[in-house]
Amino acid sequence: MEVCGSPAVTLREFGCEQSLLSRPDGSASFIQGDTSVLAAAYGPAEVKVSKEIYDRATLDVLIQPKVGLPSVRERAQEQCVRETCEASLLLSLHPRSSLTLILQLIHDDGSILSCFLNAACMALMDAGLPMSFLFCGVTCAIDVDGQIITDPTAAQEKESRAVMTFAIDSKEHKVMMSSTKGSFSVNELQQCVAVSQKASEKIFQFYRDSVKRRYSKTL
Repeated sequence: MEVCGSPAVTLREFGCEQSLLSRPDGSASFIQGDTSVLAAAYGPAEVKVSKEIYDRATLDVLIQPKVGLPSVRERAQEQCVRETCEASLLLSLHPRSSLTLILQLIHDDGSILSCFLNAACMALMDAGLPMSFLFCGVTCAIDVDGQIITDPTAAQEKESRAVMTFAIDSKEHKVMMSSTKGSFSVNELQQCVAVSQKASEKIFQFYRDSVKRRYSKTL
């Protein structure tokens, strides 16, 4: 576990563990404060003929809520995660095959989409799938006073007038995907992007430290 914080960007405590599950090709749990997600990656494997793409792998992303069946919200989150993963993975190396990423919500205390993205990246890394770069998710909320809160809790999201989640790449810290709700100005959007890019450096450092700790134990 690691505490991340600075005067400008404050993130909740992170936790991550890879290779938790024996059946998937890669798995990871990711914790941000009290928000927790479990991810499992399968593949490359055989693909149904109806889904086969001749020049690259097919990627399916499934999000399982804590209870009940997936709703419209989960479907929208699946699309955000899938588009981010497709931009990062070298799918052309595995044509006519299938990759599946399953994300299980354990507990939602805010910033859930960014937690899904972080868990997905760690699971794909654990599966050893070829990627052109890593990615992470950062959620920002704008409160009624116009203050930007990074990695907000569910209570902070509820009281905010806007919530934005960005997927940031590890190579150039560019925005790969954005999901926004609420009302905000163009200037506020740009500020949130800048804050998210700064916060992403802390998350990528956490990735490095987490993987380093894991392999230093196994060597």
